[in-house]
Formats: sequence, C-alpha cells, structure tokens
Amino acid sequence: MLPPIQVAGRLSYVCRNGHPFAEMPKKGYNTLEQEPTTIMTESPWYKKGLQFECKVCGRCCTGGSGYVWVTQDEIDRIAAQMGLDPAMFEQVFVWTVRPKQRSLKEYPNGDCVLLSDQTRRCRVYKDRPIQCRTWPFWSQNLFSPNTWKATAQACPGCNNGKLYTLEEIEERREGWVG
Repeated sequence: MLPPIQVAGRLSYVCRNGHPFAEMPKKGYNTLEQEPTTIMTESPWYKKGLQFECKVCGRCCTGGSGYVWVTQDEIDRIAAQMGLDPAMFEQVFVWTVRPKQRSLKEYPNGDCVLLSDQTRRCRVYKDRPIQCRTWPFWSQNLFSPNTWKATAQACPGCNNGKLYTLEEIEERREGWVG
C-alpha cells in the first residue's frame, strides 16, 4: 500500500494497482505493510456474497508502485511455465524486498513485469501468484461497501459474473495475507 493521499479534502489510501480507498481503519493495522491484523467477530457487510468474474483486462496488474509477493513454489511454477530455470527467472523477474520476502519486479510505469505490453494480459495467468489469484477479495477491498465500490470502479469484473459465497470470499481473503 502506498502512503495516504488527499482526495477531495479527505485522507485516502492507494494500493499497488492504484485503486483508491476512501476509508481505512485507524486501528488494527500493522505499520510495515498496512495489512489487517484483526479478526472479524461480526458478520461482514458482504455476508450475502459478492459477484466477480475476471475480465482479463490487466487493470489489476498496473498502476501505483507496490509489491506482488511470490514464494519459492510460485517462482518454480512460473519459471517452468515460461521455460526458464528458476534461478534465471528470479534474477530477471524478482527482487528481494527484505530477507525471505520477494516480489515481482515492475516497470517504471507501474506495469507488472509479467503483464504483456502487446495483449495487456498476464503472461502466466494459469500460474499467477496467489496474491493475483485472490484479487479482488483482499481485506482492503472488503473493508467496507465504499472500498468495494472504489475497487469495482477500477475493476470491470467486480459486481459481475459468479456470486461468491461468504465462505468462498473469506477463503480467498485469508489466502493472501501480504
């Protein structure tokens, strides 16, 4: 997540792909990554489910600077799909943020290094990292109806297609913890 910015006179936050979030909780976030650290005790606002169908538009793969975390298993799987040795893939496409934390590189314009500039589609969609596979069901997108609305304004797949149940949403939300 990027530092807060002023939007219409209010403090707003922007995530890796440039999506604005009109409101964020004041407590329950750690200071390093600004990811939720609290557990919901009440039924969330999306308890009846949310619709999403990926339109493969690539909008979630570009925007503001940030991280797309990758594990060694993901590196190995993506490298195999691209026909590369994992060490070579890592040298070209991955950077070490902190010891044991690696992220895909990005271009200066904010595009993920795996986003094709010709098709605007992920070159490894079948084996994309879990962070990408769990989009848009990230905690910061699900924080409130307003944050979901802001996400849907940037992502044409939100509020369209398959209706995900609360259980499916929570499984995906918990699948990526940042």
